[in-house]
Amino acid sequence: MLAGFGSRVVATFAVHFAAPAVAIFLAQHVEAVPNGGAATLHSPGSGWRRYLTPLTSRPVKRTFPTPQDAEAAFYEALEKGELDAIMEVWAEDEDIVCIHPGGPRLVGYEQVRDSWAQIFRGGQRLRVQLTHGVVLAGMMLSVHSAHENITVPGEPRPRPPVVVTNVYLRTATGWRMIVHHASPAPVPPSRPAPDVPKVLH
Repeated sequence: MLAGFGSRVVATFAVHFAAPAVAIFLAQHVEAVPNGGAATLHSPGSGWRRYLTPLTSRPVKRTFPTPQDAEAAFYEALEKGELDAIMEVWAEDEDIVCIHPGGPRLVGYEQVRDSWAQIFRGGQRLRVQLTHGVVLAGMMLSVHSAHENITVPGEPRPRPPVVVTNVYLRTATGWRMIVHHASPAPVPPSRPAPDVPKVLH
């Protein structure tokens, strides 16, 4: 479990933002490393621990000094449709989680990469503006909740907003995304028509 403020981040995230499965993942897997080191993923009952360092078969080319740097790179790659760039933001680990709007939970680097490859194959360019942002930040973990407001060139109106939760973990190679959970925002209730006074002639 994360020590100090980080544990409160996990608890708050679990209550207010995450799907239960994602909350369980954070509560059971993320641990802090003493002396300001990188975070570790721990698999309960298996006895193994590993640092979130890149797999040798997929070298990481960029380092993100802050969670905000990682998030900016993520949305820049999303808008440009660049698969390699968006995967540079993700942690090189098999326990990362990605949920696209209306889609299943995807776990592991290959599933996450394949999903983005499928999305980008459509060749559709998106414009994404983040609003209603809330950030819960600790030494090892940063949780970002926001609305994605998406527009597509050529479409007459913006698409319905998407509620997104992005979770970033401090690793040996800087901040990396470990969770991206996006779901359609609830449709606000329509306002009732105002009462029109009746006029008697």
